[in-house]
Amino acid sequence: MGPRSTWVAALAAVAVAATASGLAEASGPAAPLGHDGRWLTDAHGRVVVLHGLNMVFKRPPYAPSAAGFGEDDARFLAAEGYNTIRLGVIYKAVEPRPGRYDDRYLADIKRTVDILGRHGIFSLVDFHQDLYNERFQGEGWPDWAIVGDAATLPPQPQAGFPGNYTAMPALQRAFDHFWSNDPGPGDVGLQDRYAAAWRHVARRMRDDRHVLGYDLLNEPWPGTTWQTCANPEGCPVFDALMTRFIKRTIAAIRQADRRTLVWYEPNVIFNDGADTQVGDTGDPRAGFSFHDYCLPQGFAQADPARSCDAFDDMVFAHALHHADAVGDTLLLSEFGATDDLDTLERMVQRADRNMVSWQEWHYCGCDDPTTSGPGDTQALVLDPAKPPRGHNLKKAKLAVLSRPYPEAIAGTPESFGFDPGSRTFRLRYATKPVRGADLRSSLTQVAIPRRQYPRGYTVRARGAKVVSPPGARRLKLVTCRGADQVRVKVTPGPRRAQDGC
Repeated sequence: MGPRSTWVAALAAVAVAATASGLAEASGPAAPLGHDGRWLTDAHGRVVVLHGLNMVFKRPPYAPSAAGFGEDDARFLAAEGYNTIRLGVIYKAVEPRPGRYDDRYLADIKRTVDILGRHGIFSLVDFHQDLYNERFQGEGWPDWAIVGDAATLPPQPQAGFPGNYTAMPALQRAFDHFWSNDPGPGDVGLQDRYAAAWRHVARRMRDDRHVLGYDLLNEPWPGTTWQTCANPEGCPVFDALMTRFIKRTIAAIRQADRRTLVWYEPNVIFNDGADTQVGDTGDPRAGFSFHDYCLPQGFAQADPARSCDAFDDMVFAHALHHADAVGDTLLLSEFGATDDLDTLERMVQRADRNMVSWQEWHYCGCDDPTTSGPGDTQALVLDPAKPPRGHNLKKAKLAVLSRPYPEAIAGTPESFGFDPGSRTFRLRYATKPVRGADLRSSLTQVAIPRRQYPRGYTVRARGAKVVSPPGARRLKLVTCRGADQVRVKVTPGPRRAQDGC
């Protein structure tokens, strides 16, 4: 950059313009979020990228706050550059008795959403389940939602998570009854109760601008028909049944909240490489929430890393194809659950290559009853009731996940990525907005975690002017008038910038 006086004058000019457009205090994406095709967008029409984690507490009373998750955790996440959390809600706690909702529980969840929102973190409110209910060694649905032979068959064999999905007939029949919307208490269909509960939750959350959306159901299991889904093409018959469930639940939510994004997931075997045949929901504010966990036993053992790369590429290809086909936005809402740094690095690199937002599993171990391996293996913070520092923090894992990324892009992203070896971040985007969207800001914001640049960084930008102070945790650039494309490069080094219009 030029002399300091020139830099100060340029910054002052941009600050005046930003004040006029209401962006002087902008910090990350502007709420509320929406989407344009596969891209998440913010209130200023910019493309949004999210990085964050999951926080689900699966033991009674099922609230993250009960595990100790709170203000210090939100502050820590924001300081590390994260801007999203997938926040678990357990249906059993929402509707402990048929038609009776626990608003104290929902108020607790909303307090956590509000705490995160104050730190610029968007919450994906997730109805989380694994193995349906505690009767089947899991969590999720209320006890009263186990009906018919699912309640009378012995819950055997007990193979834990995820083995019970394929081994336990009683569990499979519990899902069958749900997918058939069979009557439960009061002769009301199980899906009808579920959709009504979601409507109640949406009514409580609809005014919170930092709610990223509603994730309808974590990892839907097909029940006794699961084997028809265990192939590369997937299972159109079951997916058609699930599409009707998705539409029914969205319709109930839209009775209470017409603005907030609604996210749906494919059946859980999608995580294992099967394609999805879920149909278009017809909702203009819908998103596709997908997970990616490699099953190396299904691939060549001679080179498991290479095999997993091919597998994970296939999962992403299926997700991108589905989003393009139906016009919905995308979010990788689960991956990880491991301390293997190479696996995590490959996944975040893959997400960058495909320009997909992500939420890694998981923030804590939290006595998780339904995870693969010891619960703390999945954790970033061992105990959220204690400060997230020192021995309570897995710093090596944090060094992989806390990485630069473009939070808000004034245009259409073309590529971005971070090389952990050289600690070089690159971003390229066209200044033309996505699909001709109403772009009301020329300000692009890049999260720059200090963990990667403890001694500062150098910025080289073409087509944009740097307007943030040297070493800022958010690098801010304003597009040059007449520029068709912007290129940005960030490297470790002295706190200076080279840019120009």
